[in-house]
Amino acid sequence: MDKDFRQTVMAYLAGKLTCRQVAEAITDYLDGSLSFWQRVRFELHLGMCIGCRNYLRQMKKTIQLLGTLPPDPIPDHIRDELLRRFRTWSHHQKHTGERSEQEWR
Repeated sequence: MDKDFRQTVMAYLAGKLTCRQVAEAITDYLDGSLSFWQRVRFELHLGMCIGCRNYLRQMKKTIQLLGTLPPDPIPDHIRDELLRRFRTWSHHQKHTGERSEQEWR
């Protein structure tokens, strides 16, 4: 198959997905939350665009490196306050289905 024709067909199937759209969808792609056809379009774009392939590779490496960092310790008083606020919010949500603005302050 002629290389130009193959690229034309791939571009058509990719639905003219832009590099910006690919960049915005990378997290969804890596999480596996794209639909089948979104993933197909995404991967077709990657097949045609070395810049987006490089960006995807960089994102994967960044995620891998961030996963090796130890978590920062949270002081006990801050952890306790966060847990108290979450429990208050969670209890309120269960009983009213609403969020209190005051709870977020």
